[in-house]
Amino acid sequence: MFDKLEFIEQKYEELGHKLSDPEVISDQNTWQKLMREHSDMTPIVAKYKELKAVKQGIQEAKEMLRESDEDMRELAKQELIELEGSIEAIEFDLKKLLLPKDPNDSRDVILEVRAGAGGDEAGLFAAELLRMYIRFAERKRWKIEVLNTNETGVGGIKEASVLIQGAGAYSKMKYESGTHRVQRIPQTESGGRIHTSTATVAVLPEVDDVEIDIKQNDLRIDVFRSSGNGGQSVNTTDSAVRITHLPSGLVVSCQDGKSQLTNKDKAMQVLKARLYEMELNKQNDEIAEQRRSQVGTGDRSAKIRTYNFPQARITDHRIPITLYKLEHFMDGEIDEMIDELSTFFQAEALKTLEAQ
Repeated sequence: MFDKLEFIEQKYEELGHKLSDPEVISDQNTWQKLMREHSDMTPIVAKYKELKAVKQGIQEAKEMLRESDEDMRELAKQELIELEGSIEAIEFDLKKLLLPKDPNDSRDVILEVRAGAGGDEAGLFAAELLRMYIRFAERKRWKIEVLNTNETGVGGIKEASVLIQGAGAYSKMKYESGTHRVQRIPQTESGGRIHTSTATVAVLPEVDDVEIDIKQNDLRIDVFRSSGNGGQSVNTTDSAVRITHLPSGLVVSCQDGKSQLTNKDKAMQVLKARLYEMELNKQNDEIAEQRRSQVGTGDRSAKIRTYNFPQARITDHRIPITLYKLEHFMDGEIDEMIDELSTFFQAEALKTLEAQ
């Protein structure tokens, strides 16, 4: 680890010199790239310098123990205890900083919510999950744009896609992918029996045009008349768009925009995100393993969380953790759960790193 830290510190200093080079400054693309790299290294280098300062302090304290003055020796003993006690915590922080970064953590998110098993109740639960995530994003002051919704007609949704834009959106939301289960008594249940329904959540990193090359010949684009709420233009023009990616068989529909062009652009955003995720899982084993660990078995049929309304509890089955604050949770106050998940998976990654 220390050889790696020495290398990082040396590279950090080199980057600092490059960033002040007039030639580099004149090339803004290169300068911004180097600046991001320099910024990523800053917390690592700062923590490593802290570690070296503590080790230097330990060395000086040990030398003071050889002093003839009793008061100086006692002072050195106390300082040595404090400094040696801080070493372990600093090294642990360094290990966390050295963990491989998920390249998608800084990206915006395309959130997809779909009703699963349970009929109308599943659709209602899917709508509640969608609202929960939108409220969470609003609390973060992130930008939210609805890309597509397919309603059930009884207040629920069959599926919906939402673009969420904000700093660290993917890093915060990536562990939400999976199957969410609800246990409660439906309003239509006269016998008071608890029913179990499910909804699936997919959290996809939004990708740029340059990263996914989609050939026009690989697309079939169909237009059709929109349905559901949406204003006067709905049901009067063929503004809804369905895009089929022929090589993969992926199908994306969008009808919430006011024009055919808007819906086409939104549908292409979702298609690119889905294709990007497929490429990650197919070509990059490391990222695929990370994504599989997020949802248990790796596919979205894995149950990750249960929402029990009679007991007002939420249980995440991956950690596990149980919170008894369902009402607040469904109103978007999910930070505690997200922080616990992040801490858990970070600890798991540390174990893997230490075992190598």
